Amino acid sequence: MTTRLRQKASDSPRPRPPTADLPVVLLVGIVLGLLLVQGVAAAPAAPIVVAASDSSAAADAHYVCDGLNDQVEIQTALAALPDGGTILLSDGTFNCSGSLVLLAGTTLLGQGPENTSLEFSGNGLLNVSEEGVTLDGFHVTGSNYVNASTNTTLDLTRWLGVITVYASRTKIHNVTGTADASIQAVFLLLHNPNVYAPVLEDVEFADCSAAETGTYGFLHNAWGSENTTIKNIRYENCTAINCGSAGAFNQWVTGFNFAELNDIEGLRVTDCLAEGNLESGFHFEWDPEKRDCLFTNCVSRNNGQKPYPDDYLVGDPDFFGAGFYLPGGEVALVNCRAEGNGAFGFFVINPEGMLLYNCTENETGRNSASGGSVGPISYCILQSLPVSKNPSIVMDHCRSLDSYGWGLFVCGTENALIRNFTMTNPAGIDGIGAMLGCPSHELPINSTIDAGISDSAIDLAASGDRPQTLVSIVNNRNVVYSGRIVSDALLPVAVEWTLEGGADLTDLEVLPAGGAA
Repeated sequence: MTTRLRQKASDSPRPRPPTADLPVVLLVGIVLGLLLVQGVAAAPAAPIVVAASDSSAAADAHYVCDGLNDQVEIQTALAALPDGGTILLSDGTFNCSGSLVLLAGTTLLGQGPENTSLEFSGNGLLNVSEEGVTLDGFHVTGSNYVNASTNTTLDLTRWLGVITVYASRTKIHNVTGTADASIQAVFLLLHNPNVYAPVLEDVEFADCSAAETGTYGFLHNAWGSENTTIKNIRYENCTAINCGSAGAFNQWVTGFNFAELNDIEGLRVTDCLAEGNLESGFHFEWDPEKRDCLFTNCVSRNNGQKPYPDDYLVGDPDFFGAGFYLPGGEVALVNCRAEGNGAFGFFVINPEGMLLYNCTENETGRNSASGGSVGPISYCILQSLPVSKNPSIVMDHCRSLDSYGWGLFVCGTENALIRNFTMTNPAGIDGIGAMLGCPSHELPINSTIDAGISDSAIDLAASGDRPQTLVSIVNNRNVVYSGRIVSDALLPVAVEWTLEGGADLTDLEVLPAGGAA
């Protein structure tokens, strides 16, 4: 196969308070003043209620929409808010043929995604361009976006979302959405210096979902050349499901894309799900820098719905098909799962201090539409350039279960530390269950690395006999192996040519299946 390329209390008497010597009248005045101030702080202004045309709450609303250009009534209500106020949307559907712009510190609050819906058309968007905004409890739909001057699909160089967040300190809770293929994303974080020049940071998504879309679910991007690092973004219990199933904005639609043209720092993704998306479930682009990114308890299932290209090469940047697509950077995955993804469970290239801990892959390639001799890879670790971190990657207590291809592929990789890796019953590719190393002519394209694996340690427990060779060790330099191979395969472990220092197999035990302890 050819490869390419987150003081103890004092016992002394108490001192007299400074108010003890004040006149009684003055003291009472101070206390009353404090109570008044506290009373004002404790009683925020009541929400302004906006009712949809089909809502039963119209009689009690401050503004009632007529079902046409409903953004006008909502925007008027926003303009009437005191600082930090709340717009309370009724149940029902709000038809918005233009955009809504949220003011600083305001809250847009619905009755829950199943009850309140904002349907955008006519290039209408929900824009957050000032700080401290909260969106909570509604559903959004976006469709039929066109370029007003040409009556064609929006300019592909302009990345917009049905909900577009430009400004920092934004909270988006319990919001769901969908969109057709005429816009770039359902939820978009965009650094646009013409709208909001400071660093875009401190944005929180909780209990949000993008589903059944023709475009990206969650997307980060940046325009311009300054402050293009998006920082301290949090996702909790969010889902991206079947993004790219309703057509496709482009051929690379993913569920979550955290770094398109932006660098990313301080990303936290917890208890999130990506399922059934056209390309990757969780994705970073190649060139951006990734620093301090942590995924915890995330699941990526059945992604890579796009068929393999006819001329596909492993690591081709024009095809992802992965549960987790991780090209470089400081990224850590803890307790994450990849299930049934098309091409890769976990794809890693040029890792710079990457960590995969207690991660599990299951049945990668189960539903893939690959052609020729191409096959899926559960854990794919490629390196084409020297990296500064040692170890470059740590995999600890990770598992590959019932892979439809290679359970593990490590190629062109330096300073890798793989510990307690379990591989069970891989189908294999070309008769091989795991490929540890690669011949020099199959190193990633433009590689400056001359060995399949070098200066690394690999500890594994592998079993299965579907391929004729369970583990193939090729072109290694100074690699120490340990663990146990249990297999009735024709050749459980095969070692081909090695470089200086070779492959040390002293602590690697090989047993037939019937002879296992």
